[in-house]
Amino acid sequence: MLIHVVRSGDTLWQIASRYNVNINSIIEINGLQFPNQLVIGQSLIIPVSGTTHVIKSGETLWSIAQKYGVTTNSIIQANQLTNPNLLYPGTKLIIPPLTYVVQSGDTLSIIARRFGTTVQAIVRENHIQDPNLIHVGTHLIIPRPKPTIEVNAYTYQGSEQAAANSINEVGRHLTYLSPFAYMIKEDGTLEPFPDRLAISAAYANNVVPMMSITNFTSTSLGSNLANKILASRELSEKVLTNAIKVMDEKGYRGLNVDFENVLPEDRENYNRFMQMAVDRLHPKGYFVSSALAPKTSATQSGLLYTAHDYAAHGRIADFVVLMTYEWGYRLGPPQAISPINQMRRVIQYAASVMPPEKIFLGFQIYARDWVLPHVKGQSARTFGVQEAVRLAVTHNATIHYDEATQSPHFRYVDNEGKEHEVWFEDARSAQAKFDLVKEFNLRGVSYWALGYAYPQNWALLEDNFNVKKLI
Repeated sequence: MLIHVVRSGDTLWQIASRYNVNINSIIEINGLQFPNQLVIGQSLIIPVSGTTHVIKSGETLWSIAQKYGVTTNSIIQANQLTNPNLLYPGTKLIIPPLTYVVQSGDTLSIIARRFGTTVQAIVRENHIQDPNLIHVGTHLIIPRPKPTIEVNAYTYQGSEQAAANSINEVGRHLTYLSPFAYMIKEDGTLEPFPDRLAISAAYANNVVPMMSITNFTSTSLGSNLANKILASRELSEKVLTNAIKVMDEKGYRGLNVDFENVLPEDRENYNRFMQMAVDRLHPKGYFVSSALAPKTSATQSGLLYTAHDYAAHGRIADFVVLMTYEWGYRLGPPQAISPINQMRRVIQYAASVMPPEKIFLGFQIYARDWVLPHVKGQSARTFGVQEAVRLAVTHNATIHYDEATQSPHFRYVDNEGKEHEVWFEDARSAQAKFDLVKEFNLRGVSYWALGYAYPQNWALLEDNFNVKKLI
């Protein structure tokens, strides 16, 4: 797939003609609500075979062509390059698809083995009706091999049915589902919440349900609660006993521990709790994971960070979810919610103290709208990516893209004359995050949270990866 950024004067008809694709296919894959009203800076996924490559320092056209198995001439033609010897780092090139002409004696299985792909992938890419019938001389597009990852998604939707609907909609893209969350009480019991429909929908979509326990709410930091539980071996055991009971009864396959705002002095107690969880759950065939604040070094201090021991959790847990979002906090000033430059720093540190195959990159799929000028403590409005695009179209706002954070943003003036600043996600920012996953060979992606429409993300996820299914 390719990503097109709308320029002044662009129409959907012109864009479709340029890439030789059907207009409706662009509308559908992007979930366009206003196909006749595009705004400058809006990113669109173009459903064509091929990909893009960002030129790195020292690369040549020949080395890039070799990497993708295509000819230099095909890259020159696809990009209309006038001087192929003049490549600038950071420039994006369109890489045409890999093609193959069917020879006598070929079968799809032979072709698939030759190129390291699957028959199903070739069939899907070329819309083949009968896989057993291919004709000599047919030009086939060969899908490039994709890494296989695991994908988790949290859901905290208010309606149990809404959560089930979300899972049914995107469940084919998920490995795990984490309904959020069972609140721990001071006596070691757990506050229940309606999750049966979500669990049922997970199983219907071959998604592993993962139980989430936490110590905090939107109105309570939970530091003292965590201290009470973690400092007491008896209460820690009671929490785990109650968690196991829920898992056994409801069909959860694993546990996700999300203790936040843990007091610095409880760091070793938290590590002990994680080891206790593994010792209790592994014999029953359950896995254990944790959600960790986005640290960039072992010495990073503060209520969010000190007690989150990356090295220990990486050693003890089966995997960890890095909460690489919320730089653009709802009560803070407007900025990118998930800036790629900060996410990279977190991943670099995490990968230095734990195996990358244990790391999930946290990925937020919502937008925020701040009223300007920002007043300390004033809360931004949180909503879906599609709503952000609707706002931009409604107010004819130009969408800008911050290269450092790889995040789109825009400003508009509401009906009361108040200025707003919106930061959100689009196709470009999603692709940047997927590139980070591939660069560091991470285990996968963890979404916070279902319930926000973001069709571009799911299309690009499928284009970049094979999603592992465990059931």
